[in-house]
Amino acid sequence: MRSQRLDPLLKVKQRQQDDVARDVAARDRAVSEQEARLEALRRYALEYATPGGSAVTSPALLANRLAFRERLDVAIAQQSRVVTDTRQQSEVERARLLLASRETHVLEKLSASYRAEESRKDEQRSQRELDDLGARRSLNAVRSRDPEPQT
Repeated sequence: MRSQRLDPLLKVKQRQQDDVARDVAARDRAVSEQEARLEALRRYALEYATPGGSAVTSPALLANRLAFRERLDVAIAQQSRVVTDTRQQSEVERARLLLASRETHVLEKLSASYRAEESRKDEQRSQRELDDLGARRSLNAVRSRDPEPQT
């Protein structure tokens, strides 16, 4: 039966779809982690930019503070790029999941169509067998009522 021949392929496609779904979930977690890191850096930069009651008194401390602030800004920019890249990778995985889902759906529909066709043919065959049985019984009933003429 054609529908049964599709079953192994359908199982493979479903496994592939499950694998891609796991990849999407992993990418989503990675995006969340990278966004959390970026947010932590931004909060830290904001806290560091806010004067804490003690004014910088020496030029050396001011230079250190400015250099640190510059490195913090660079880290925020780098982390922003990481977040963007991670989001893009996540979108690629989502597209792969959509394609895998469509492939699986097409195979499921094809398999269902084959099964329906096989079922229809089975019903037709059963009906023909019942019709043949009924015709034979009818013929036998007619023959038993009307004996054949003797020659």
